Amino acid sequence: MSRKPPAQDPSQLKHESAVGHVTGRAVYTDEQHPPQGLLSVWPVTSPHAHARVLRIDVAQALAVPGVATVLTAADIPGENDSGTILHDEPVIADDVVSFHGQSVAWVVARDEATARAAAERVRVEYEPLPPILTIEAALAADAFHMLPSQIVRGDVEAALAAAPVVLHGELHVGGQEHFYLETQASWASVDSEGVVQVTASTQHPSETQAIVAHVLGLPANQVVCRSLRMGGGFGGKETQANPYAAVAALAAWRTGRPVRIKLERGLDMRMTGKRHPFLGRWRVGCERDGRLRALDVELIANGGWSCELSPPVLSRAMVHVDNAYFCPNVRVVGRICRTHLPSNTAFRGFGGPQGVIVGEEIIEQIARHLGLPAHEVRERNFYREGQATHYDQPVTGNHMHELWQQALERGDFSARRAQVAAFNAAHRHSKRGIAITPIKFGISFNKTEYNQAGALLHIYTDGSIQLNHGGTEMGQGLHTKMLAVAARTLGVSAARLRIMPTSTDKVPNTSATAASTGADLNGQAVKAACETLIARLRPVAANLLHGDADQVEFSDDAAFLRSAPDARVDFVTLVKAAYAQRVSLSATGYYRTPGLRWNPATGKGHPFHYFAFGAAVCEVEVDGDTGVHRLLRVDILHDVGDSLNPGIDRGQIEGGFVQGLGWLTCEELRFSDQGRLLTDAPSTYKIPTLGDVPEDFRVRLYIPPTPPATAAVFGSKAVGEPPLMLAIAAREAIRDAVAAFGGDPRRVELGAPATPEAIFRAIDAVRETSARSDPLPRAQEEASGRRTFSHG
Repeated sequence: MSRKPPAQDPSQLKHESAVGHVTGRAVYTDEQHPPQGLLSVWPVTSPHAHARVLRIDVAQALAVPGVATVLTAADIPGENDSGTILHDEPVIADDVVSFHGQSVAWVVARDEATARAAAERVRVEYEPLPPILTIEAALAADAFHMLPSQIVRGDVEAALAAAPVVLHGELHVGGQEHFYLETQASWASVDSEGVVQVTASTQHPSETQAIVAHVLGLPANQVVCRSLRMGGGFGGKETQANPYAAVAALAAWRTGRPVRIKLERGLDMRMTGKRHPFLGRWRVGCERDGRLRALDVELIANGGWSCELSPPVLSRAMVHVDNAYFCPNVRVVGRICRTHLPSNTAFRGFGGPQGVIVGEEIIEQIARHLGLPAHEVRERNFYREGQATHYDQPVTGNHMHELWQQALERGDFSARRAQVAAFNAAHRHSKRGIAITPIKFGISFNKTEYNQAGALLHIYTDGSIQLNHGGTEMGQGLHTKMLAVAARTLGVSAARLRIMPTSTDKVPNTSATAASTGADLNGQAVKAACETLIARLRPVAANLLHGDADQVEFSDDAAFLRSAPDARVDFVTLVKAAYAQRVSLSATGYYRTPGLRWNPATGKGHPFHYFAFGAAVCEVEVDGDTGVHRLLRVDILHDVGDSLNPGIDRGQIEGGFVQGLGWLTCEELRFSDQGRLLTDAPSTYKIPTLGDVPEDFRVRLYIPPTPPATAAVFGSKAVGEPPLMLAIAAREAIRDAVAAFGGDPRRVELGAPATPEAIFRAIDAVRETSARSDPLPRAQEEASGRRTFSHG
């Protein structure tokens, strides 16, 4: 019997929506065909960051032709709350507004233009109150969400007292706008059975379903939430999509007509939360060779007006301040400031980047103070076999040492350091810098219960397959990977599979597609469902092939016996035979990550399934007259295990790095002294463009010498978030270039983000330092004969 060519390798599948993306045929939430009677909404927002709402008069707005209703807090039949951790986040403000741009009413009208015009006629009387906007102001006012948390290992004070070198300093880290291409959008309608149908641009359909039900006072089984695909999310649609879906559902419930909501760019930027700004304060004790002995860190986050996701964001920052480095004595204290800004939220890395950059700042300051090469100090402090983190999780599967050496070699680090030094000696007004930084990032949700997923598969009698899973697609290629997992497990071509929009009536009680767990969790659930179907089909195939069931294999759209691979039963024939024998062709799959435990009270446990590792070498050139930098070359080596799709993974690494580059070099949020976001458009908020992408961008997937003992589906590893933190190498390369303009290399202060203005100020500072006879002020020598030094 002739054998047909093997089916396409599932790992080489193209992105399932690629053609739709480039042709414009891919449909997003706001682009669905509008149903008859569609209404649109527009918000009435507060011009104050903090004020009492004394009176709302909607009479003039209701008089506008085409206005169906005006919604206020009084119109909510259930609970006026969209908070996910604490119930402190009203969907529509009632008696107090807590940030500039908070909604106090929503106009529902025949079209957006009418709703917008009518919103101008809503009269609101306020009593302004003093706002708290910054971390410093919140500290002074003792304004916090929740109590401080801490993680402690060893005796930090004793270790600091005994350390030969003690440094201290602080670092302010800016926030970041998600700037997803598709802004917040939802549709809602109420069907003839009274079921609320919601289509939302959400990363967490189950949570959106729960919030809508909560607001309307309905049971969850009376609300269905779907997610077609998102035009980007990055964490900004994990919880922040919920209030807008709730408003659309409330409007549909009140009017009996379908309702659409989509924020225009300026509104979206003013009304939604960002990456948390952080203040890191630190003391570190080390040996004279740079080895860490004690680390005392305080991480303070600007949470905004409500609790939102700030506690788990802070928790992840606290457990990532070590990055790839072992320290025997550690104390990390975390606090969340309550300010009158939009509630800050999840953003790619979920607090991890803020913790990692503080840790990297500390390592860099140690190296510069001691006059040692920073890459050597980093490597000297890497976790070794058998060592555990400050939260008591052993660092297993640690390929950091081998990966680091490969990154140095492939990035030509030693030779290029010499070339950079030669360039700097020959150029007065421009300097180059080079740096390498690592990443060790824990993979799993902070909250153990979220580490579960479900899937639902149907095989039809014509051999076609419908695949449902609980993850959401936002351009990251999750659906493509799920198709690959199903095709590989079932032994069929991906062309047989159709993946469905994520829906709570197909796969309930799902977790958010977040924390880099989308493929890990949902992939295992899909695999489990496929394995259930294979187990049912195997005896049917054995009967058709006249063999034993344990000899049956599946590949290339057929079943065969290992002992006689040329005798095959095609998949369609097998499925028809199974149906004739009354074998169920539908199956659910379920997965929960094993071995996880976490005690938030003590900050101890085993919160992560495994760690992802990577390293980046960056080379920059800085103009000393303007502070403008060019990223000349980037070499990234990243551990993705046995990749489910190398093409998609490379794209995620490139995109994550560039997004991190924006956070650390050009994206700066500016607020007025009254809390209004001033950088609320692409003209004022600068995300990286094509001109900011490295001129020479090299990305390689790391292949470990031995397969990881702990990974995810088919030995793959997560790739969504860790690469963002590799952009820290670009900031350190900029610092290296700034140092070359003169001054004492023991002290080079650089902002985060390192905008041209920040770089220029840093250059001025090192030039001024070089002009002084005593370049580095020193603290009084301690009785022990040691010196303590201030950095920050």
